[in-house]
Amino acid sequence: MNRAMTYGLAALAGLLALGCVPPPGRDAPDQATRRMVAERVSAVVVTRRDSLRDWSGGRLPKMYEREDMDGGSAAPITADGYFLTADHVLERVKSGRHAFVIYHSDGRLVTAKARIVWRSASADLALLQAPLKTPFFYRWTPPQHWLPVGTRIIHGGIATGFKPGSGTLATALPPEYAFTGARRFEIDIPLQPGDSGGPVVDAHGDLVGINSAVEFLVPMDTAFFVDSEGSRPNTRMLDELIKRDRAQNCAVHPLAE
Repeated sequence: MNRAMTYGLAALAGLLALGCVPPPGRDAPDQATRRMVAERVSAVVVTRRDSLRDWSGGRLPKMYEREDMDGGSAAPITADGYFLTADHVLERVKSGRHAFVIYHSDGRLVTAKARIVWRSASADLALLQAPLKTPFFYRWTPPQHWLPVGTRIIHGGIATGFKPGSGTLATALPPEYAFTGARRFEIDIPLQPGDSGGPVVDAHGDLVGINSAVEFLVPMDTAFFVDSEGSRPNTRMLDELIKRDRAQNCAVHPLAE
């Protein structure tokens, strides 16, 4: 398991104590919004194993750390186990590899093998479904709203998303009716490996989009942060994908109790 993933999963386990959610910075989304993000904390693990039965107490066994595991963050977007993540988080899903979702539920972290419903490499977005009840999920910012530059946001990536402070949108997101596909946007929060696929939310806890990438300018031997990138799907298209997938698979993939 790479160091970033190990660190991210350790941070995820620490979020079981929701009373330790850090206080908001000035002008940041408030404590209630931060708790909302913590309630919905989710991750993706990609592994050759066909189960994560040994997962307990929010930590993977030591032997897993020597294995070739990878993953990132995710955002639950329905009550019946649909998650959005970054497509590159699933890059190593190949023959013999499986994707698992980890979700915070009733004060504990639960896991389930996930199906890949849809992927877009160009948008760096992927939709997963796991047989889990996910009562804590995100609702989108209204598609008819304009999100201007300077909109205050926080993110819920498992590596750095729960540190104090907040950021802003560095590019505007016009209303959805003007677009048919996914839209890229920039935020002024540095990301780390493990944050990819995590939710970017506004001050009300509504979902703006998904963490995608981070950019650094590297002059000579010095690197400094420029911006991070996110992606927002066409939400109407995504709703249609989910409706079709439910109709085709609800009998095959019942929700776990």
